[in-house]
Amino acid sequence: MNLEKYMFPCISKTLFGIECLGCGFQRAFVLLLEGNFEAAFIMYPAIYSSLILLLIAGLHFVDLNRNYKKTLTVLLAINGILMIGGYYFKHFV
Repeated sequence: MNLEKYMFPCISKTLFGIECLGCGFQRAFVLLLEGNFEAAFIMYPAIYSSLILLLIAGLHFVDLNRNYKKTLTVLLAINGILMIGGYYFKHFV
């Protein structure tokens, strides 16, 4: 099945011609679903940290008895570093 035709276009790339920090996430997620873990990481290095961040953020809203703020802050920092690093290596190295 060709999922590329169902993917959302990047607004930043469409309007300005510049990729955003999230470009590649959808394709990396599809590669991950296909079981191609290494290619998913190469496509978008922050794929695994992004998925963990989304999981913990979902737990934050479902499980109101626990406080996930510190964990979310650390995961946001790690994810931000991986996104910026991946963008740098994709465009400047």
